[in-house]
Amino acid sequence: MEVIVGKVYRHFLGKYYRVLFIASDSTTPKGEPLNEVVVYEELDGKHRIWTRPIELFCEKVDKDIYTDCVQEYRFKLIEDYD
Repeated sequence: MEVIVGKVYRHFLGKYYRVLFIASDSTTPKGEPLNEVVVYEELDGKHRIWTRPIELFCEKVDKDIYTDCVQEYRFKLIEDYD
């Protein structure tokens, strides 16, 4: 799954978020590849800013826990969001 800066994604629980940046984690141990985090804004009026490691942003929903979930990934790109 590709994360696109500026695009809107729907979380599998229903809220919408706009990706602001892909950032490098400054706490990545020296000599290791930089850990990337997604910086995203909640679009529900509160406009809280969140971060999540990119691998968790892109992970599949655990269908054993969320048995009624129809969305495959934690976040889904919404092409036609206004």
